[in-house]
Amino acid sequence: MRRVSDSTKPAEHGESGRPASDHAAFAQVARGYYTPIVALFTATLIVSNVCATKGVQFFTDHAVTVGPLEMLPITTDGAFFLFPLAYILGDVLSEVYGFRATRRAIYYGFGALLLMVACFAIAIQLPPAVFYENQEAFRTILGTTPQLVAAGLAGYFVGQLLNSATLVLIKERTREKHLWARLIGSTVVGELADTLIFCSIAATAIGIDSWAQFANYVIIGFLWKTLVEILVMPITYKVIALLKKHEPSYAPKDFDPLHA
Repeated sequence: MRRVSDSTKPAEHGESGRPASDHAAFAQVARGYYTPIVALFTATLIVSNVCATKGVQFFTDHAVTVGPLEMLPITTDGAFFLFPLAYILGDVLSEVYGFRATRRAIYYGFGALLLMVACFAIAIQLPPAVFYENQEAFRTILGTTPQLVAAGLAGYFVGQLLNSATLVLIKERTREKHLWARLIGSTVVGELADTLIFCSIAATAIGIDSWAQFANYVIIGFLWKTLVEILVMPITYKVIALLKKHEPSYAPKDFDPLHA
C-alpha cells in the first residue's frame, strides 16, 4: 500500500481557527509612515486640548481697540503654539495618503479625546487620599476639559475635514504642481471654520466674557494659525517630498479624490 505523505494531510487548526504551527503566531504590522504620523497627530490633539484650558494674554500693559475689536491685549489659550501642528500634519496626511486615510486619522484622534474626557471625569470623582491636597485644583483644571473637548471635537471635525477635502480637490486639478496653493488654500478654509466653531464654544471656559475679547480671540487665532502654516511651509514641503519618495504605494489613483 502506498503511504500518503504528510504534505497531503489536511492542516490541523488550533482553537483560533488558524492553521496550527510549531511556532507562535503573530499578525504583521503594516509598514510605512502613516502610523507614526497618526500617532503624533493624535498626541497633538490630546495635549493641545489640555493646554487650551489656560487663558493667555500678551501685551497686557497696552489697550488698543479698532471699533468694537480689541486688538491689544492679545487674548488666546495655552495651546496656541501647538495647535497649528495638527493642521500641518493633517496637510501631510491629505497630500500623501488622501482624504479617506486622513478622515480615519481624525476619527482615531476623536476616539482618543473621548477616552481622555471619560478618564478625567472618573479621576475627578474618585475619592482623594487623605494626604492629597490638590483635589480642587485638579477639578478646576481638568473639570473644564469637557467643554473644551466639545469645542475641539466640533471645530476639529468640521475644520479638518474641510481642510483635507479642499486640499485633495485642489490636488485633483493641479496634480503635483502648486503645492503651496493647496497648503494655503486648504488652511484658510479649514482654519476659519475650526477657529470660529472652537472659539464660540470654548470662550467661556477660558474666561473670555466680552464680545471684544471674543472677536480678538477668533481673529488672532485664525491669523496666527494661518501664519504658522505659511512660515513652516518649507519644512512641510520637505516632509511631504520625503514621504512621497519612500512610500512605495504612492501613485496616481483613478478614483474620486474624496474616496481615494
